[in-house]
Amino acid sequence: MARSIQLIQTSPEELKQLILDGIISHIDELREHFQPKEPEEYLTRQEVADILKVDISTIHNWSKQEKLIPYGIGSRVLYKRSEVEAQIIPLNRSNKR
Repeated sequence: MARSIQLIQTSPEELKQLILDGIISHIDELREHFQPKEPEEYLTRQEVADILKVDISTIHNWSKQEKLIPYGIGSRVLYKRSEVEAQIIPLNRSNKR
């Protein structure tokens, strides 16, 4: 059973423009809310030590204390940059002089 729609006093050009306006509106809304997922960056122990300006033995100790979460592949030990950065906490401002 086929359905038919009758458009009264609408030209083909007006119909086309209405459809395009609706599509563009939806695309603009998607652009505002869409955040592309960035790939996770993995760092070596040395890179983490360099970023945090500590010795590599400190990275080892923080991993044992579960302050940092190590990941491994083969014999490589890696850390997620986002997790390393999340461990950096703000200090109480009242202690500053």
